[in-house]
Amino acid sequence: MDFQELMAFAGRNQMLALAFVGLTAAIVATEIARLLRSYKVVRPAEVTALVNRDNALVVDLRAIADFEKGHIPGSKNVLMSQFDPENKRLASARALPVVLVCKTGQSAGEAAKRLKKAGFERVFVLDGGIGSWQQADLPLAKGRG
Repeated sequence: MDFQELMAFAGRNQMLALAFVGLTAAIVATEIARLLRSYKVVRPAEVTALVNRDNALVVDLRAIADFEKGHIPGSKNVLMSQFDPENKRLASARALPVVLVCKTGQSAGEAAKRLKKAGFERVFVLDGGIGSWQQADLPLAKGRG
C-alpha cells in the first residue's frame, strides 16, 4: 500500500481515519505525561523490595473501613482528605522512600505530586493500587495495622 492508496482510504472512511488520529494522539499524550511525571510507578514486587531493602514507608490513602478490611502489612493509613506532606508521620520520613497506595492508583498519583512538591525525593505509587497487590497474591493485614 502506498501513500496515495492510504489517502484514498482515509478519504472514503473519514470517521475511521479521525478515530485513528484521535487514538494515536491520546496514546502519545499519555506516554509523554508518563515520562514527565515526578514520581515513579512501581509494581507489587518492587514495593516489597523497597520495604525490605530501603525501609520504605507505605502510606495507604483509602478510607479507614477499606484499610481495615485489608492493607499492605506495615502500611500507615492517611485519608486522602487529610493528606498533608507536612504531617509529622510523613515529614519524619522525608529521607526514606515513600510508597503511596490507593484503590486504583489515581489518588496516589495526586498525593505523589504533593510530596514531590514538598521536597520528598523518593516517591513511588503502587501501579493499579491495592488491587494489583491482591492480584499478585501478596499478603494483606487486617484491622487498624
